[in-house]
Amino acid sequence: MDQKLAVLFMPDDMTLTKEKTPLMLRPILFCPILTWMVEELMGQGVERFFIVSDVRAHDIMRPYIPEQADVTYVDGAKHGEELLKLLKGEKGSVLIVNGAVLPVGVFSGGAVYSAEAAECCKVLKEHGAFAAFPKGAEITKGFLPVGDDEEIRSAQDMCRRKIADKHFAAGVSIMDANNTYIDPRVTIGSGTVILPGTILRGRTVIGKNCTIGPNTMIRDCVIGDETEVNASQLNESRIGSHTNVGPFAYVRPNSTIGDHVKVGDFVEIKNSVIGNGTKISHLTYVGDSDCGERINFGCGTVTTNYDGFKKFRCTIGDDAFIGCNTNLIAPVTVGSGSYIAAGSTITDEVPADSLALARSRQVNKPGWAVTWRAAHEKK
Repeated sequence: MDQKLAVLFMPDDMTLTKEKTPLMLRPILFCPILTWMVEELMGQGVERFFIVSDVRAHDIMRPYIPEQADVTYVDGAKHGEELLKLLKGEKGSVLIVNGAVLPVGVFSGGAVYSAEAAECCKVLKEHGAFAAFPKGAEITKGFLPVGDDEEIRSAQDMCRRKIADKHFAAGVSIMDANNTYIDPRVTIGSGTVILPGTILRGRTVIGKNCTIGPNTMIRDCVIGDETEVNASQLNESRIGSHTNVGPFAYVRPNSTIGDHVKVGDFVEIKNSVIGNGTKISHLTYVGDSDCGERINFGCGTVTTNYDGFKKFRCTIGDDAFIGCNTNLIAPVTVGSGSYIAAGSTITDEVPADSLALARSRQVNKPGWAVTWRAAHEKK
């Protein structure tokens, strides 16, 4: 695209109400139409935007516009006068976008066109608005206009296929495009395989040669190269390279998981740092914790981070070994290289390279079971 400047005319319904969300702010494949349109145009080389709408909608739109976008908001009631001032002296071609359009590679029907800035100014002077095509205007292909909910629903499948085609062209393998849903903001590295039932949302970035799915949902995450995520949910977190997640793992927001890490079945991680090479294989909760490298978490470990009023953090050093069914009562520190015996409840600091046992000593009572059964059998 040669145009560096775009003028976007918003639909008339841009003022937000409790009853109905404006068309431009409704999601298609999880992404608001306005966000997708602006980001797509930026990716095609547009550097500045003049957005025309009711002044009451300007603040409503701001959260949907990428922070790095250079945007000037124009009062729709006075757009002829204001645009004339803004376009005066501009050189080259201007892209004009009328209403809600989806960048899915089809004929726009005149909803999107380009024209020289000088010719746009002539129309504005003559009509006081963009009431006619400027001289020499060229219709721009690659956009699909949508005007209501029904048209948005009808466009869903087309958008899904177009997004899949973009990733196919980048060397991504999508095993079943009809059963995979990818937000247009998602980035996927070449060589990655997306298995059926996968949902990728938000600004998720997936590295090269990964395997994602089946039946996986990832939202606003960054995932390194050669990582596998199987039948799990990941949210607002960072996952390293050569790491395995799942099946049935749940990564909650603000977690950072390193390289060569194992996060296995029925493991939940929340607001925690997991160092390189650490293994959390199954049935474990790690919340509000700072975990070093090469730690082994035994099955059933729980960081008990909440006392009913406040959240507290656990700190676990490198190369620690946490036995099965251990409770770590935060705030507590487990030193590097230390061992915790299975079944322990840890309330105090564990020094480095030590063994911590926090459980009752076993007592065996020979013959007790025989006496017990005999007493009950008589009854």
